[in-house]
Parts: sequence; C-alpha cells; structure tokens
Amino acid sequence: MTETSPQMATSLVVMGPAGVGKTTTAASLAGMLGWPYAEADEFHPAANITKMESGTPLDDKDRAPWLAAIRDWISDEAAAGRSTVVTCSALKRSYRDLLRGAQARVRFVCLTATPDLVGRRMATRQGHFMPVSLLKSQFDTFQPLEADEDGIVVSVDLPPDEVVATALRALRLSPVPRAG
Repeated sequence: MTETSPQMATSLVVMGPAGVGKTTTAASLAGMLGWPYAEADEFHPAANITKMESGTPLDDKDRAPWLAAIRDWISDEAAAGRSTVVTCSALKRSYRDLLRGAQARVRFVCLTATPDLVGRRMATRQGHFMPVSLLKSQFDTFQPLEADEDGIVVSVDLPPDEVVATALRALRLSPVPRAG
C-alpha cells in the first residue's frame, strides 16, 4: 500500500513512554507496509541526549526543536509521495498537535503498558541513553490520546507480532505482499 501523492501520504507515529516497544513495533510496521521508517531519537540534538544521560528529564523547551524536526521529516517524505512510520514518545497533547502540523495525515499508535512491565524491560535493554530513573517522569508527563485525535491504543502485554497485527487491523492497513 504505497502512497503516490502528498495528499494521500500518511505518517504513523508510534508513541508512548520509554520502554513500551516503540522501536520494535515501528520497525515491524514499516517493514510490513513497505514505508520509510525513522527513529525519533535520531532527531534529538546532542544537548538533549546529554541531559537525558545525566538523568535530567527534558522540558517543553528542550523538546520543541526535536518535535519540529520530526514534523519536518514527515512533511518532506509526504512531499515526495511517501507514507512513513516514526517513533516518538509524543507524551503530551501539545506535542502531538505540533506533529499534526506535518503535511500528511498523522495517525498515532499509542502503546500502553504498566510502569512495572516497562521498568523490567528497561532494566534489561542495552545501548540506550534513557535511564530507568526517568521512567516515572515519562509516565507522569503522559497524556492519553483524546477522542478527537486520529489514533489507536494498543496494549503491549502481547507478543510483538500480535501488537503489530492488532495495530494493522485497528488502522485498517494491509501489509504489502512479500516477494517470494
């Protein structure tokens, strides 16, 4: 299901607090749909990463240029006629409003889990700059999707392939046929 015009381009923003499985889910969705994929962490300025590595939560001022860069990437891809999948915590309604300013249909895939489950996952993951100590601030900041937001909510207490299948069904999207 490849899009051919900016008017038709869609961006799936796989969102939620750190550790809910955004990267795993987004990469799988992108692969199944044949859409370009971006990891939101790659859009952070170095100062943001340094701040998080030191255990200091980002504030709205820190997040503004990061969110604008993601929004602009979505718009650039849409202008080229490509639908996309991107990870982004998008914890607050105001952050999602900024992302919705992209020149594409922005749809949210909100991944949910208990803080205990996420804490256990984060304690075992390696190579990520977000420390477990910031998990509470993530959940404290999180504002659930509202009824007027274009998105779905998927619990991640399922195996990853079932999370993706549930999201595709709820979004009414079909994977591209595999060459075989």
